[in-house]
Amino acid sequence: MLSIETGPAWGWPNCCRLANDLADLIVTTDVGPRVLRFGFLGGPNHFAVAEALQGQTGGDEWRAYGGHRLWHAPEHFPRSYAPDNGPVSLERLPDGVRVIQPVEPATGIQKEMDLRLAPEAARVRVTHRLRNHTAWSVELAPWALSVMAAGGVAVLPLPPRRPHGPDNLLPTSQLTLWSYTDLADPRWTWGTRYILLRQDPARPDYQKIGLRSPAGWVAYARAGELFVKTFRPDPAARYPDLDTPLEVFVDDTIVELETLGPLAALAPGAAVEHVEDWHLFPAVPAPASDADVDAHIAPRVAGLR
Repeated sequence: MLSIETGPAWGWPNCCRLANDLADLIVTTDVGPRVLRFGFLGGPNHFAVAEALQGQTGGDEWRAYGGHRLWHAPEHFPRSYAPDNGPVSLERLPDGVRVIQPVEPATGIQKEMDLRLAPEAARVRVTHRLRNHTAWSVELAPWALSVMAAGGVAVLPLPPRRPHGPDNLLPTSQLTLWSYTDLADPRWTWGTRYILLRQDPARPDYQKIGLRSPAGWVAYARAGELFVKTFRPDPAARYPDLDTPLEVFVDDTIVELETLGPLAALAPGAAVEHVEDWHLFPAVPAPASDADVDAHIAPRVAGLR
């Protein structure tokens, strides 16, 4: 059974908690839109919330509060880093809530998130929405970024491998690299079926890759539990970042699981949406190899299909 209540969390006085008998989710209305928590009842928060920034509001500089946020791609400074330090409005939905940011003064874009917690499962549907309030068409893509707590392992699925032959002569997927990507970094594990990225508090350098794959999921294993986000990449669409719908980023404090919607020419007054589903599973060990993913994670992801 779904319940919705309000109260303080992490120093912000105005937060909304959605809960059922298995899991809960917390979103603040003091800044954002930002989802601060998703986890099993009484269990760890799978999102990181920056301790030094908890409860802060106001100001004209963008702050890395953590949690889950919505941006518009392609990334560009200062456009992408529009401050989200002020209050957002909250509307009740029949099965969840909607949080709405005021129109960004510098971009004319308005951000919204619809959050729907399943009544009897550890599952959330997040509908990300960008609305164009300018007088001209704007090309952009919704960009959903989940800032995961330290100490886990991210799992990215590679497309199925095939032997070389006359039926398999063309490329089937794409790996995107940034100028700071180091493929020799020991946090990477390059498998045949999966790419693993381990978060290590002792390694402060940034790493990031993107992947174009039809699989439509990414996972994060931590503290004996598994967080999975699923989405629907469009094989015919054009995406930002050299056509990349899935990205993962790491430093010494967090991992980011990032999915993107297709690029859209958004007309004045129009909106575009990008949907993710979040899932939690208990009793899942962190993987160190393809075999570990196949044994403990792949069967659970297959059940989501």
